Amino acid sequence: MVDLQSQYTKIKSDIDCGIQKVIDSAQFIKGTVVSEFQHDLETYTGSKHVIPVGNGTDALQIALMGLGLQPGDEVITPTFTFIATAEVVALLGLTPVVVDVDWETMNISIDSVCKAITPRTKAIVPVHLFGQCANMEAILDVAEKHHLYVIEDACQAIGSKYTFSDGHTKQAGTMGIGGCTSFFPSKNLGCYGDGGAIFTDDDALASRMRAIANHGMVVRYHHDFIGVNSRLDSIQAAILKVKLTHLNQYITNRQTAAAYYDACFASLPNVLIPYRDSHSTHVFHQYTLRFLVQIKRDFVKEHLAAHDIPSMIYYPIPLHMQKAYADPRYQTGDFPVAERLANSVLSLPMHTELEEEQLAYICQHVIEALKA
Repeated sequence: MVDLQSQYTKIKSDIDCGIQKVIDSAQFIKGTVVSEFQHDLETYTGSKHVIPVGNGTDALQIALMGLGLQPGDEVITPTFTFIATAEVVALLGLTPVVVDVDWETMNISIDSVCKAITPRTKAIVPVHLFGQCANMEAILDVAEKHHLYVIEDACQAIGSKYTFSDGHTKQAGTMGIGGCTSFFPSKNLGCYGDGGAIFTDDDALASRMRAIANHGMVVRYHHDFIGVNSRLDSIQAAILKVKLTHLNQYITNRQTAAAYYDACFASLPNVLIPYRDSHSTHVFHQYTLRFLVQIKRDFVKEHLAAHDIPSMIYYPIPLHMQKAYADPRYQTGDFPVAERLANSVLSLPMHTELEEEQLAYICQHVIEALKA
């Protein structure tokens, strides 16, 4: 689904130099390059504070820990997403409340959020799925009305921009009281191992989250909070510092590939190309088609595999249907859009190095399968 080797080849000298500098310095943990990358990412996103951590899941967990929520407090999140979003809620003894998503954007449904709010609700965690922002203006309005925190899961959407009705724009992950991202290798900004970051403009929350990520320490060996051990190591920071300078071009490359796919598939029957929300740019962490007939989706996937073309179903089982999250509150059929999407979606190869010949080959075989 991605071609990290070709991407690395183009920036090899800068990457190798950055890694070598870390080795020469022997500052493998909390080296100066971590602070430099943190500053660069603050500048790029416009966030006052960036807290680098070990991975995107840690980012979500630490952000929620920083809010000081109590066991039994409810946190609303979409049922159509990667498991980590609800996983950290459950791990903290909070109650995940899953809701349905919008058919077109595949992002969290505002109507479903409103119906799920109870006196125990304390936070909303919208996911900017596949690279496009959720309806943040509406989410923030609902949150303000009900005095709820908003922690954005921007693990798939770094670099995406959301435009509010008054015309001002904000980066994904910088609109709620906190936002989280992942630097997993396949992400638009990915390292060569694991990494993540938290964004916030709140000084007190930033201080608390930094301490939580470092065993709850503000002063060495003085532990003010229950914390964890989660940090971005210096080698990964050096890699990300280089790759951040290329992120806008990486996004453009993905958007160009998406436009090629669009031109091939837009007029085909029984398949829908990714919807573009007018309020958000789309950075295409994934290019995800929706098939109106599941059997056709499954046949296309098999046909592509037979021709050595990878494709993936993100996500085949919504959270409310997962064994780990079985709950008498939820039954099959409760979230019809998410369940329909699980039987409809198929993501095609999407990365920064796709060439026109490769795109043409992929499109050819998708069309062949659809016409079979």
